[in-house]
Amino acid sequence: MIETPRKRVLLAKPRGYCAGVDRAVQTVEEALKLYGAPIYVRKEIVHNKHVVTTLQAKGAIFVEENEEVPEGSTVIFSAHGVAPVVHDQARERNLKAIDATCPLVTKVHHEAKRFAADDYDILLIGHEGHEEVIGTSGEAPEHIQLVDGPGGVDAVTVRDPSKVVWLSQTTLSVDETMETVAKLKEKLPLLQSPPSDDICYATQNRQQVMKQIAPDCDVILVVGSRNSSNSVRMVEVAVNAGARQGHLIDFAHEIDPAWLDGATTVGLSSGASVPEELVTDVLARLAELGFADVEEVVTVQERLIFSLPQELKRDMKAAAAS
Repeated sequence: MIETPRKRVLLAKPRGYCAGVDRAVQTVEEALKLYGAPIYVRKEIVHNKHVVTTLQAKGAIFVEENEEVPEGSTVIFSAHGVAPVVHDQARERNLKAIDATCPLVTKVHHEAKRFAADDYDILLIGHEGHEEVIGTSGEAPEHIQLVDGPGGVDAVTVRDPSKVVWLSQTTLSVDETMETVAKLKEKLPLLQSPPSDDICYATQNRQQVMKQIAPDCDVILVVGSRNSSNSVRMVEVAVNAGARQGHLIDFAHEIDPAWLDGATTVGLSSGASVPEELVTDVLARLAELGFADVEEVVTVQERLIFSLPQELKRDMKAAAAS
């Protein structure tokens, strides 16, 4: 008698919410409780469909620009960060601005300002059009040029090869970024590196566990939205690390049973802006499809927590005291 191979799910950990996303979502929820609906949010607070629609149902109104926010209203800036001009526009419209920018993105903004003040050329590695890149570039537009992966290196020009530094978007593929840096250093041997890693701890941790489980997986599923840079990168990392196929899904119902034909091991993780309930839904769907055996693979424990924005904490404290 031929034994049927055991079907299993390798569940990656860390997965899901990072400290910056948790802080940003909490910021909107607490603002709604404190000030009441509607609360305006410039851009998606985080790049996840489910999070955005859930907050909309609670009274958040998502807009593209400050001009869409009624004068004198409250506006929250998303976790991806904004350029200084956005803060200026908010003041001009007498908006109460709450900045939910991830502190790790803020760190990159500070680096950009510091190197620009020292008259460096700054090579920002990132994806053109991404909100985080737009925000960081806005800190020192005359000093920053975008390098969109290894293919963008040939177009780089600098004023002084001895005064040039690279920074990066926080949600990139670690391997592709290092490949880009290596190419830049071939062209610019005196290129300086940021004082500490720009790619955030959560992005790195989620990619690292992907690399660990991918070689054992017939299929990798990453729960995340298509405009989520870190989620898209996780699928790419998994396939590059040996997974036979990888798929990005927002919800459990998007799983195509045909993906699992002949598969015995499915790897599962989620991007840094994905609530755990969506992963639970996927596990339930996989169980229905014969993959009920779940083994969690843990590479590191994440304990970082960011406090809420100061302007919100101040108002919460005042409300509690009154």
